[in-house]
Amino acid sequence: MTELSDGAAAEATPLIDASVHIFAKSNKDLRKNFMREPYRSRGFPDYEMDWYGAPGGEYAKGTAGPDGQYPGSDPDIVGGHLFEQRGVDIAVLHPMTRGIMPDRHLGTAIAAAHNEMLVTRWLDESSYADRFRGTIRVNPDDIAGSLREIEKYKDHPRVVQIGVPLQSREVYGKPQFWPLWEAAVDAGLPVAVHIEVGAGIQFAPTPSGVPRTYEQYVSFMALNYLYHLMNMIAEGVFERMPDLKFVWADGAADLLTPFIWRMDCFGRPHLEQTPWAPKMPSDYLPGHVFFVQGAMDGPGDVDFAGEWLAFTGKDDMVMYGSSYPHWQLNELTAPSAYTPEQREKLCWRNAAQLYGIDVGAAIGAQ
Repeated sequence: MTELSDGAAAEATPLIDASVHIFAKSNKDLRKNFMREPYRSRGFPDYEMDWYGAPGGEYAKGTAGPDGQYPGSDPDIVGGHLFEQRGVDIAVLHPMTRGIMPDRHLGTAIAAAHNEMLVTRWLDESSYADRFRGTIRVNPDDIAGSLREIEKYKDHPRVVQIGVPLQSREVYGKPQFWPLWEAAVDAGLPVAVHIEVGAGIQFAPTPSGVPRTYEQYVSFMALNYLYHLMNMIAEGVFERMPDLKFVWADGAADLLTPFIWRMDCFGRPHLEQTPWAPKMPSDYLPGHVFFVQGAMDGPGDVDFAGEWLAFTGKDDMVMYGSSYPHWQLNELTAPSAYTPEQREKLCWRNAAQLYGIDVGAAIGAQ
């Protein structure tokens, strides 16, 4: 539970953390315990082998274990930080894998290893297992391998979504991805899109090339969701799959409104080009599109924050996410201009509805 100020009174509100990043204890741990030959001996990048390291370090102070455990790698340490210290009631775990591999089968093997780690070490065996929910990772470059992973884990009671990388070499509305999205719908699982760690063979973080500094990277990278989303709408993916739900897990919901306004402006005059998507583009947002709201999102605590959140129905799309254990660890400070209903939606209600989490039951069981 978290305390949120509402005028003179403060009331306890349930809290679902929709973005907790978890890792293997080490490369050796991942290879030895969760990978098999011929992939166990193959080369792939470390978690921190990327071109843009955060200047102050990748992880928030205090997230490493007392004996030097890698941040986000020990279920009991993570559970203690989240549930005992930060007031979280339920945490949605998102394993961080290694980017796009030149060998699609190696990419699938890495995803499968993280899924096995997630389920056995976090969702089944840990002392906080009943308060963890999980994201199984799949490799969009290998549809057959992805479908096997979904089939393997789709019925696990604590698996709540499928994870794919934001760094894709094709936009996600294209037909080659449709079998993957159809499998997600059949499994009743949302698809979460998150920036990957590790340097694979993905494209530059901006359409115009590679920026020089981390500040530019972290500001621009999340905006790639716009290209995926606009392509999915134009290709008629949500019209074809009315139950498909996508979570843009690196935020940037604050920029949805001006872009969808522009898309609506051009959407109706060009309807003859996309007869398979007959609605206005903004009509495809409700019930399909969700965002994890992080520390860098939104206008801040200003008078118009609540009004801006309401534009294009964003208040029904956002879910709180801490990005634990990364440096931008998000302390939940809902703007004072949010209405009580907007705060509830951000803190827990949207996530509970999307993931089928009975927050009352979960809190009562503690």
